[in-house]
Amino acid sequence: MIRFLIFLFLSCYCGAAFAQNKITTTKTANDKLKTMYERAVRIASLGQFDDAIEDLEKALKTDPKFIDAQIEWANVKYQQAKLAEAEAGYQKALALDSMYEPNLYYSLANVQFDQRKYSDSAANFDYFLKNAPKISPKRKANAEKYLANVKFAAEATKNPVPYEPKNLGPNINTPESEYLPSLTADGEVLIYTAVRRGQEDFYKSEKVNGEWQPGRPIEAVNTPNNEGAQSISGDGKFLIFTACNRQDGLGGCDLYFSELKNGKWTPVRNLGAPVNSPGWESQPSLSGDGRTLFFTSERKGGQGGKDIWLSQRLPNGKWDTPINVGAPVNTPADDQSPFIHADGQTLYFMSNGLAGMGGFDLYLSRKQKDGTWGEPQNLGYPINTEGNEGALTVSLDGKTAYFATDRLNVQKGASAFDNPQGKGTTDIYSFELSAAARPMPVTYVQATVIDAVTQKPLIAKVEFLELGSGKTHAAAFTEADGKFLVTLPAGSNYALNVSKEKYLFYSENFALDQPGTLDKPYNLNIALQPIAGGTDGTASKPIVLKNVFFETGSAALRKESLNELARLKTLLDENPTLKIQINGHTDNVGSEADNLALSNGRAKAVYDYLTQSGIDANRLKYKGFGEAVPAASNETEEGKRQNRRTEYMIVE
Repeated sequence: MIRFLIFLFLSCYCGAAFAQNKITTTKTANDKLKTMYERAVRIASLGQFDDAIEDLEKALKTDPKFIDAQIEWANVKYQQAKLAEAEAGYQKALALDSMYEPNLYYSLANVQFDQRKYSDSAANFDYFLKNAPKISPKRKANAEKYLANVKFAAEATKNPVPYEPKNLGPNINTPESEYLPSLTADGEVLIYTAVRRGQEDFYKSEKVNGEWQPGRPIEAVNTPNNEGAQSISGDGKFLIFTACNRQDGLGGCDLYFSELKNGKWTPVRNLGAPVNSPGWESQPSLSGDGRTLFFTSERKGGQGGKDIWLSQRLPNGKWDTPINVGAPVNTPADDQSPFIHADGQTLYFMSNGLAGMGGFDLYLSRKQKDGTWGEPQNLGYPINTEGNEGALTVSLDGKTAYFATDRLNVQKGASAFDNPQGKGTTDIYSFELSAAARPMPVTYVQATVIDAVTQKPLIAKVEFLELGSGKTHAAAFTEADGKFLVTLPAGSNYALNVSKEKYLFYSENFALDQPGTLDKPYNLNIALQPIAGGTDGTASKPIVLKNVFFETGSAALRKESLNELARLKTLLDENPTLKIQINGHTDNVGSEADNLALSNGRAKAVYDYLTQSGIDANRLKYKGFGEAVPAASNETEEGKRQNRRTEYMIVE
């Protein structure tokens, strides 16, 4: 299984099938030369190229017009990667008889493509398609695809994209192979596959002061078997990966998972059906909200060979029946190694079925407003080359891509392409993505939930809602350490609600619907107040209802407020002896009298909602304070925003 997770059992691109020679109709009358030619063809098929060349050159010296020997000589030179000689050999054969074997134009076009002679290659592919008689459908499709590659490569090499790969350094990369990097949302933890003594295992490195620390094996997940092709959730607590030929497997390779709970990884489990099948499943990628799983499969119902599929996580935690991502991402060829960015809209993947530089290229596709995927965009040259490019991971901020390769030799004073033939082991690199290849902006909220009185961490329920739709963006419970991390894509406004039995709930608002609102991540310390703290005859500290909104200058509640108000009602329903007061506040814009009236009206609007929802009015009070109790300075717009608030607090 070593290194298959990068190059995925793919043979290196070598142009196309060589011309089919007609041994029984060779253009020579010399039986001895025919025998010599047949021997050369046979030993070349066994890889004895030098001996084959020697026989062919003897035959050609005797009969320079022996066209089959000339064709086979060029074929062998191509197999030896002696491209200039192969090109000259095909041209010589065509000079002997341009229509003896029309497939020569196909082979000549390929060898010219491999030498970046794009104009000549395009001309010969075009000639082959227009003039070769009885082209098989498969050969025609291949020629059309290669012609598209030629045209793309000609433009791409003229317009290279920025690309300066940097080795992650000796704490990650060793004389053995490391590959398939995946990152947590905060970019502080790197999980990767490493080969040690012929064994593939997972390693983990943490970033300290901007430097990756020496990788350490994840002992609880690693086994005497191979593990690889992993995806780590944004909070670093859910690891999903590929393992093959295990006793509990449903097919050759299946997806498995382990969860980090209270600092320890749970026993590895097979993800099961319907995600796994009797086919081949690999290369998982988990969405930022943890609710969509992209992966590669050879299962029935695909577009061609390997395809990209996705499965949605159901409310009960199980995974739904996978669906094929479909065209234009999937093609009749192989499309694989998906990476869905935390923006939920940008899918990176590799394919050999789309126009590109030659082998497997890296692409991105963006989700459209109707939910379909847009036309794939090639990441460009020199990110993509004539070889096969591997899987790609992109940081949360969208600026940095991580990948692995054995083709680079990035050392001081050396070109990044000094090692094009794959000499040496595989290392992990990073590079800065061009603006056109970046995903949508994403930030994250990282928080610790504690008891406001004891200061001890709490296991609490955390829920993020998209305010526009009212749909749940993410929901989970904190662990024993009270921590959670959730990614938030730009373009929407979000409500955070943190709740626990016998505590007052906490809310927060994240307005990310405007450009430029993702300056930095959010790091919060959330102190939940015990309900008992406000039932001893003294009022509790006010809790701001940060997702209760009113029309401008009005006490009319906006519909985005309903979720938070419903939570307040639930709190009162679950604590039938609880009594609260609703407080209204404004900024200092306008007269004091008007602000007092407005704040009182807004507090009453919440009071009215609760009483109309069935809460006994005897348990409720409301009061407006106008601009008299500011939470921040009114000298700034942000301060004014904080002062325009609605609160609740426990009272007797």
